[in-house]
Amino acid sequence: MPFGKSSTMDFRRPSLSSSSSQCSTATIVVFVALCLVGVWMMTSSTVVPVDMSATEISSEMKQQASETYSAPAEESSSEVSGEETRTDADASVSDPTTETKSESSEEPKVLDKTAETMAEKTQEYELGKDDEDKKDDDSTKAQAYSDENGNTEGEEMIKEGGERKEGDPENAQDRSSKENPRESANGAQENTADRQTYSDENGNAEGGEMIKEDDQENSLEKSREGSSQETTDGEQEKKADQKFDEPTESEQDKSAEQSSDETTDGDANPEGGGTIKEGVQDYGQDKSSTEEAYQVTPDGEQEKKADHKVNETTDGEQNKISEQNSNEAKGDEQQKSDSNNTSQQDGRDQGQIEEKGEQNQDKEAEVKSDETITATGNKTEDSVSSEVFPDGAQSELLNETARTQNSAWSTQTAESKKEKEVQATSKEDGNGHTWKLCNVTTAADYIPCLDNEDAIKKLRTTKHYEHRERHCPDEAPTCLLPLPEGYKQPIEWPNSRNKIWYHNVPHTELATIKGHQNWVKVSGEYLTFPGGGTQFKHGALHYIDFIQESVPDIAWGQNSRVVLDVGCGVASFGGYLFDRDVLTMSFAPKDEHEAQVQFALERGIPAFSAVMGTKRLPFPGIVFDVIHCARCRVPWHIEGGMLLLELNRLLRPGGYFVWSATPVYQKLEEDVEIWKAMTELTKSMCWEMVNKTKDKINKVGIVTYRKPSNNECYANRSESSPPLCQASDDPNAAWNVPLQACMHEVPMDSAVRGTQWPQQWPQRLENPPYWLNSSQIGVYGKPAPEDFKADFEHWKPVVSNSYLKGLGIDWSSGVRNVMDMRAVYGGFAAAFQEVNAWVMNIVTVDSPDTLPVIYERGLFGMYHDWCESFSTYPRSYDLLHADHLFSKTKKRCELLPVIAEVDRILRPQGNLIVRDNAETLEEVESMARSLNWEVRMSYSKENEGLLCVQKTVWRPKEVEATVSSLS
Repeated sequence: MPFGKSSTMDFRRPSLSSSSSQCSTATIVVFVALCLVGVWMMTSSTVVPVDMSATEISSEMKQQASETYSAPAEESSSEVSGEETRTDADASVSDPTTETKSESSEEPKVLDKTAETMAEKTQEYELGKDDEDKKDDDSTKAQAYSDENGNTEGEEMIKEGGERKEGDPENAQDRSSKENPRESANGAQENTADRQTYSDENGNAEGGEMIKEDDQENSLEKSREGSSQETTDGEQEKKADQKFDEPTESEQDKSAEQSSDETTDGDANPEGGGTIKEGVQDYGQDKSSTEEAYQVTPDGEQEKKADHKVNETTDGEQNKISEQNSNEAKGDEQQKSDSNNTSQQDGRDQGQIEEKGEQNQDKEAEVKSDETITATGNKTEDSVSSEVFPDGAQSELLNETARTQNSAWSTQTAESKKEKEVQATSKEDGNGHTWKLCNVTTAADYIPCLDNEDAIKKLRTTKHYEHRERHCPDEAPTCLLPLPEGYKQPIEWPNSRNKIWYHNVPHTELATIKGHQNWVKVSGEYLTFPGGGTQFKHGALHYIDFIQESVPDIAWGQNSRVVLDVGCGVASFGGYLFDRDVLTMSFAPKDEHEAQVQFALERGIPAFSAVMGTKRLPFPGIVFDVIHCARCRVPWHIEGGMLLLELNRLLRPGGYFVWSATPVYQKLEEDVEIWKAMTELTKSMCWEMVNKTKDKINKVGIVTYRKPSNNECYANRSESSPPLCQASDDPNAAWNVPLQACMHEVPMDSAVRGTQWPQQWPQRLENPPYWLNSSQIGVYGKPAPEDFKADFEHWKPVVSNSYLKGLGIDWSSGVRNVMDMRAVYGGFAAAFQEVNAWVMNIVTVDSPDTLPVIYERGLFGMYHDWCESFSTYPRSYDLLHADHLFSKTKKRCELLPVIAEVDRILRPQGNLIVRDNAETLEEVESMARSLNWEVRMSYSKENEGLLCVQKTVWRPKEVEATVSSLS
């Protein structure tokens, strides 16, 4: 029955039969109403007037009922979490309009309840009529809050969910609430408490005062008030939720924080809270990401997602919620005394559920994002080249069968089949080659291209040391070398600079010949190296410092970074230049000073076997900052100074030649003649004698020459001897090129290499050389400076993450001598600077000539053809690195001899890292297994792969039947 503002009860009808009963009924109704009001006043701390007229009450109830059945589906999610809100709402006394629909099964009681409510509303109307205007103002403010958040009034609210069906979780929840004993036991008390909370949260006091708070908090409280004052079936809760549909960003932040606190304490809803907690911890979802997702996602999608989450609630979970509601009834007294806390808790529950769908969306997006990052790996690495390998330490730790296994254990059928294939393959030549020991007289120390006796015997002359030069056999050997008896793992650097195991290099003749000059001595099971040499008996460091004192511009480790030491002996000069941050390329011939280069390599000092003979050294032109010769026994002055002119080709313009030999300080006739010839030759070459001095401690003399940095002297010479080389002569051509007695002009074009001195170390390591310009196309197809940087950026993460952390190699003590078998710009070696090791960069003869770039950045290397043997002793290197080397080399020659060469120069327990296509990797892995090497890691993806194998001490017992042509 609708009640208007002026509606009254008419008890004056003339019907005599019903008059008495009506009066009696009216009296009872009034009495009951007064009792209820009295109970309400006793239990309430403050009597709060209701300031709405009967007409307005009826109108609002109708509007709420209409909105209830057009509420969006999103409200169901709010009902799942807001247990306390639902409990309070279920206990509330409804008005006649909404009660008729929710309690249609109790028709006999409708009249009495209507009468009771009518009397109660009449009493409240009279008490609260004075505050009617103030309530209208508050309603206007509440409506303004909804408008600010994008909601419209009444029927203009977002309508997508439609009416709730009987099986919806909302109705199921309502049924649970109806069955809750709390409703019948405390219905009246909770009704009055709800009313008080409603009034307090709107800020109304008895005198009409508003509780002042900041705008956002006040708006949030106003939106929460609907959760406290709802009908039995949750219609008013839906209306409040509609107003709370789209909170502002600041309110979302507050709601997210409250939800997080509720979840942590465990007293929030058991469903939504757990999901939010997991999302925050696992994926690091913050408020900003929640806000962004909330704003971008259309309202309809949010509502559907929330509704979907509610529909997933099981019966058990609903029972849990009912039990929780029942338990919460025990705390009614505390809730009544602190109604604001109750309302805030309701708001937090709503906030949890409203954010649940958003956070699940964000979680899914973040999971996808994480998967993309994991699969992509390092972007820089991928952008440089077709890098497909994992660059993290954990990503690299894959076993050798990672590309074929689908589970942790293989089947017996698969294992047996594979073993049969291996046995069948091992009987064939090629990948399953049956290895034998080489039948050569030099046994464990032979170098195929330097010990070819048949080729040496056919030489017409050895006047120019032709017999010390390279003479490779027509067919590269495919046999293996034995280990020296008693071989041990080399001593670690820097101790190895002072001593090595005698049985690893069992040669004592040099100790007998040069022991008094402190080259090498025998001490029990060790060979010791006091650090001396023919010209620095009292130690290399004093000798090194004396050179810089004589010529300060040399500035070891700054201006002078890359040095060539000719006739190095046991390479103590280069070994101690490490202390001055200098790299020294040391070389000496394989001659009567047996194993001098082998001693150097065993000590951990870079060196290779070569001779100043008839061919150019395997280096590009103008790359060395300093060239040194201490009693190197090279006849510089003969045949027009051809050998010294080779040093002129290698020396950088403005570079230094340091010569320490008897002709410098002794007065013997031969020495005097040599000195005179050298003086004339260096003058004709326009070399400036910077300093000539005598070391009083070592009692030796040192002379330092400087190469000119321009062509002015060449043009002013009275005689053109030695002549200038023709313009067509390439000073960088060095592989098997005969020497010429001529000089190359100094480059004068500022854009050409050689016109400027490189940057000081270590700046020169990472910066592109000045002569690389954008008009040049680099190896990877980019402008040369970009190509240089890209190469370095490619190798930095590969070395630091994959190699140093992911391969299980002991880099701190087990790796000293390293070779990059196919270097480009030296990026691998540059990225290796954190390891206490040196890298020999090999630029293959069939690759772009980038070796000058490597030297320009303060590194070193040499040219080589891997179809031939390398000019070094066996067991020289701890690590070999081959980046797409074997796939290119096997186009020119057989792969098997190359692998045999790898075995020759790699130390036992040394490692080979191969990056190549999958087909080549399978071949190399098969050969490595046939050598009984340990496969540490094998990985392939999209026809590219990575292989790491470790050499063992295994040697075959069978020896080749015929003596090799290699002596």
